[in-house]
Amino acid sequence: MNTKPQFAPDEDVLLLEETTDLRDLVVYNDDVNTFDHVIRTLIDVCGHEPEQAEQCTLLIHYKGQCAVKLGTYDELTPLCSAIHDRGISADVV
Repeated sequence: MNTKPQFAPDEDVLLLEETTDLRDLVVYNDDVNTFDHVIRTLIDVCGHEPEQAEQCTLLIHYKGQCAVKLGTYDELTPLCSAIHDRGISADVV
């Protein structure tokens, strides 16, 4: 007895996908904020571990920017505002 479902080759199969518009929270380099301030901000606002925050801060410094968090626009907007409140430039892109 065959218990596997059988599909005819011409049978339509409906595929359900959840579409999520993921974006990046990007933090930009400046000549004002210290490494320690940016690291502390990433830990406090984004929930980074200290090592992750330090790595992102180095990328921000040497590359000019770093995507520090991935999420939906609604998730990232309040984080972006909190980063702005600490005097650091950031955008949701």
